[in-house]
Parts: sequence; C-alpha cells; structure tokens
Amino acid sequence: MLSDDLKKQIQTAYSTFLENKGLKPRYGQKLMIAEIAKTLGSIELDDENHRLIEERAGGHICVVEAGTGTGKTIAYLLPALVVAKALGKKLVVSTATVALQEQIVNKDLPDLHRNSGLNFSFTLAKGRGRYLCLSKLDNLIAEYESGINPTQALYEDEYPSVSAQSIKLYQNMVESLAANKWNGERDTWPQALEQNEWQIITTDHRQCTGRRCSNVTVCSFFKARDSMHAVDCIVTNHDLVLADLALGGGAILPAPEDAIFVFDEGHHLPQKALSHFAHHSRMLSTSKWLDQCNKALGAILGAVSGAGNVDRYGEQLPAALIDCKQRLDQLYPVFDQLAQTIAFDDRQNHYRFDNGVIPQDLLVPCVELYKGFDRLSELLKKMCDELNQAMEDAHCPVPKIDLENNYPVLGTWQARAEANRDLWASFATPDKPGSVPKARWITPVDNSGSLDLEICSSPILAAKTLEYSLWEKACGAVITSATLTALGNFQRFQMRAGTPADANYHVVPSPFNFQQATLEIPSAAVEATNADVHTLAIIDDLPNLIDPDAGTLVLFSSRKQMLDVLEDMPQDLREIILVQGDHSKQEMLVQHKQAIDGGRGSVLFGLASFAEGVDLPGKYCTHVIIAKLPFAVPDDPIEASLSEWIEARGGNAFMEITVPDASLKLIQACGRLLRTETDTGKISLLDRRIITKRYGKAILNSLPPFTHIVHK
Repeated sequence: MLSDDLKKQIQTAYSTFLENKGLKPRYGQKLMIAEIAKTLGSIELDDENHRLIEERAGGHICVVEAGTGTGKTIAYLLPALVVAKALGKKLVVSTATVALQEQIVNKDLPDLHRNSGLNFSFTLAKGRGRYLCLSKLDNLIAEYESGINPTQALYEDEYPSVSAQSIKLYQNMVESLAANKWNGERDTWPQALEQNEWQIITTDHRQCTGRRCSNVTVCSFFKARDSMHAVDCIVTNHDLVLADLALGGGAILPAPEDAIFVFDEGHHLPQKALSHFAHHSRMLSTSKWLDQCNKALGAILGAVSGAGNVDRYGEQLPAALIDCKQRLDQLYPVFDQLAQTIAFDDRQNHYRFDNGVIPQDLLVPCVELYKGFDRLSELLKKMCDELNQAMEDAHCPVPKIDLENNYPVLGTWQARAEANRDLWASFATPDKPGSVPKARWITPVDNSGSLDLEICSSPILAAKTLEYSLWEKACGAVITSATLTALGNFQRFQMRAGTPADANYHVVPSPFNFQQATLEIPSAAVEATNADVHTLAIIDDLPNLIDPDAGTLVLFSSRKQMLDVLEDMPQDLREIILVQGDHSKQEMLVQHKQAIDGGRGSVLFGLASFAEGVDLPGKYCTHVIIAKLPFAVPDDPIEASLSEWIEARGGNAFMEITVPDASLKLIQACGRLLRTETDTGKISLLDRRIITKRYGKAILNSLPPFTHIVHK
C-alpha cells in the first residue's frame, strides 16, 4: 500500500511542478499519476535480499492507456522516480523511438527536475553499436595508409571497400575526438552517417575486448556505461532492454530485480520482442562467408600463434568450416525446390512450413547443420577465450596489438556461427506438443543479382518470453501508450505481451472533445473487398473530398493502390501531393508544413508509418482520409502461423486476431487528426465495410466518440 509519506511527496512535487509552470491540473494526468503510484507504492521487498514479495502475480505491474494530450511522460516520471528512489531501485524508462527518447532526456526530465522540487539524476543509455570503437578506427586508418584494404576478403560479403572519401571522414572523427569536439556517439556526429560507413568502426559484445582494450580509458561506450551506475533514472529503448534480457539481464542495464521499468510506446514491445528472438540466415551468403573464413584463417593464426592454446583449436577450424559449408551446400537444392513452389502472383513471397512443422526427411540434415555450427561456435569461442586471457598475460609471446587486432575478427565469426547454430537448432528441434509453435519459412532474396534463400524462424507470440524474462523478474513495471486496447479491452495486448491477467489495467480519459471532429463514410465509398473496384472508387471521389487549400493526410494500406490513385489524380491536385517514397518521412513533413505556413494547400499520401507517430496539429492537418480498414497483409508468415495455430485450437483467427489488430490500427490512424484540445476537422473512411459488416460495427464502436456522418 502506498505510504502517506510517498503519497505526500508525489502530491507536493506535482503541485509544485504545476505552480512553477503556470499550468492547471489535468484530470487524466492526475488519474494516471494516482494509478501508477498506487501500483508501485504497493511493492514490498524482503529485508534480506531486497527482492519483491508479492501476493498476486501482476500486483507490481500497471498497464495504462492514455491518449495524446494526457501528459503521459510527467504522469509516469513523477510517481515512478519517487517510488524507485524510496525502494533503492533504478528507474529504467524505455521508448520505441529515438524522437521520444530525446524528448524525455532533453526536455521532460530537465523540466521536471527544475520545477518539481525533486532531486534526481538521469542519463541516456544506448547500445554498443551507437558508439565508435577507437581501436577499429585506428587500425582502419593505419591499414589504409599502409596500402592494405582494411575490409579484407573476410568482410567481402558484408562491407564494400573503404574509399578515400570515407578515410577522410574517419580522420575528421579522430581529430574531433582529440579536440573534445565529439563524444564518439553516432547520433552526435554533425552529419548523417551511412550504415556502411559506420558499421566498420563500431563493435558489438562479441568483438569488443572490454576492459582489456588499450583504449578502454577513452572508450565512449564504457564512459557512458560507467555513468549509469551513479544515476537514478536511465532512459533507453526497447531494443536495448530486450538485448540485455537475452544476455540474462544486468549485462548492460540494471538487473530486472533491481529496476522499475516504464515502457512508453508500449504497444511496440511485443513486436520488438518477436523481432529480437527471431533467427534468420542466408544460405549462399553464409556458404561464401565460410569459404572466406577458411582463406583468411592462415593469416590470423600466423599473427596469434603461441597465444595459449589457440594453435590447438585453430588447427581444428578448417575441417569445421568445410563441414558446415558442405552440409549447407547439400541442403540448398532441397530448400530451393520448396521455394520454386511459391505462387508470387498470389501475393506470396515466401514458402511457409505448415504449423511450423519441418518435414521428417529434412529434420536429419537440419540436425547435422545444427551440430556443425555448434562445433564451429564452440571452437571459435575457445579461441576467443584464449586471446582474451592472453591479453592479460604479461609473458605472452604474441604482441598485444596483434591480439587486439584479431580478437574482433574471430568475435565476428563466433557471432555469425552462433546465429546460424541458433537458426538450425530451431529447424532441428520440433515444437513440444501443446506448446505455442514457431513460424518457420524460406524467403528468396536478391543478393547482388543472384538468388539466395533466407531461412527464417520466429516465435509467433512473445508472451511467454516476456513473462519469464521481464514481468516475473522486474521489481515493478509500467506499460503505457495511446493505443493498448483493441475493441475496448486489453485482451489483445495481454495475449501478445504476456502481462499477467491480474495486473492493474486502466484507460485514462482523453482531454479532447471528440465531438469537435466528424467521422464520415462518403456516399461514393464501396466495400474494399475487391481491390480494383475499390481503387477506381477512390480515384473518382478523392478529388471531391480534398480541399486543395488545406492540410490533408491520406492513408493507404497498399503501396500499389497509393501509386495507382496518384497516377489518376488531376494535374492541379498532383502538384500539391507529397508521396511516401519520393522523400524521407521527415522531409515530407517539413515540405508539408512549409506549404501550409505559406498559405498553400498540401496533401500527404502515406502508408502505415504515417498512421502512427506523425504530429500535425492545427491547420497542418484538418482532414484525414483513410482508404480502407487496415487489415494486416495476409502473407505475413508470423501472422499466418498465429492464425493457423488459433484455428487449430478451435478459435476464430479473424475475430481474435485480424479484427482487433485492425481496430487498433484504425484508432492510431484516426489519432492523426486531433493533436491538441483546440483542433477540429474530419475523418473520411473510404471503406463501407465499417457499416455493412458485423465486425465493422464492432470496430466502429471501439473508436473515440467522433460525430458520425454516414452518407447513404
């Protein structure tokens, strides 16, 4: 139960914040603060281990849906900071997007610190891949200046050759570091960096020599990581939280038991978890890589020979590399034959194994591949361990510089071997009876003009993984977003995120008056079941719906339909339309706002990414046009496998998965219209199924209470 002392601290801090800012209390914000404070304030820890004592499984978890304008960030930061400090725990605030991260670190937390009377410290935590590896940078420049191609043959399938222009960039980085004008973070470099420029000068946990590195005292990553231990609040992203959990928790961020988590943009967490725990590998690319490793091995062994037992393991590597390559090459024609059956004209771009079951005749070669990559991974791990130990051995005959230069190469090999091992383990191990199956599929991909096969495996639900690794271990957790419910309940989120049924679930009222906006179904709208007929109807009616002097956002579910509609728009209308794909999303929004500020009309044509996270308040958007109900693309292998599993259990996948998903996406799309309490406008939905189908009415009833106008 929330103590009187904590309650008073939170109330005083909130009142002080509002007074200093000259703001009035918002009902939704007050309610959200109260619910979070009540949940986190009820957390009890044992005296001996300072660990969670709990009478019910979800008592320490609060799930809050709060719409735009609630003031969510302050509503969770204020009570969570107070309770976390009182319990002696770190507060970890995680977001899905960089934009919200930056807003919290650069605006919201400093604002709260200045105006609430609370005393706390905070920092931003990023993954190792966002920081420069100074050792790699030094080696790359040195090798280039000595006439050696820094990317070598072993990187051939991953990195292009380093150009003189790139070397100039890298030399500028060295100078900026030396002059203390740059901190080594990718995001603080003054110009945008291409991925291929950055990836060869950053590192990961497999390549990094850690505290043994000669540059550790000036390492940007370790400087940032060390600063985390001293702060009260760490702001990070969902990917880094998941990466830390995959390493057992506490490897990068505080251990879950020692932290209270807040997941803002929490509706992204289940999908992020699925992506994080999926496995994939390209067969021909991997075969080529194994060959390149064998060719490069001699030079590496020559450089590190004599370091511990590295020679003993190194002499076993050629046979292990050849074994994996041969087995991969033998299996490729069999998988290629399966890929030949894909009906590309039927919107399919992959071959999916029904129910995730690998046929019996393929199991044995998959098992052999798993064993091969397992042995290769083990040998590479032992070699990396030997080099690691040798770096600390003052009597090692191998120069430390040679150990440091070759350790990242072998670490990269180990990471790729392990990724293949995990993939083939998934294909070689049938799912347990009664368990949630994995999705397994093959996708043909173009690889520099030749066809390759990408082999993929993924959980179809992240619920169990998040339950075991996060919800059961965390001291406390808050999950919030503007869209967590679907069809008016949290069942969809519970199924996908694994939050306990007895967690605290709340929907906070929106501050907006939704009657200020209308939701219209135009008379020309048709059911979107026939794509061609639906597209023609949009082409005919869209010019009548768009005000050429106003700000309009048109959302499509299909790129083909978007481009077909654009092609048949009148020329005068086409001149003011900005289409996704022609420019970056950010550039489109800048151009759109410039046109509106200049007194001209502007129309944005966008896909799903424009239905979420796009902020166009006031006159920037007075009309949102939605082409059709946003049902998921039917050929997504994970969603298809999930539907298949639900049907096999006697469920109705359309009503349990497809309709709730569409409901949530439609709410997000409609949310682009009202961004402030004074905004007005209308939403036009060009899909009559919303009123003609039974499921359409369920979706309609779950939308905010707009004024409905249905034209017959």
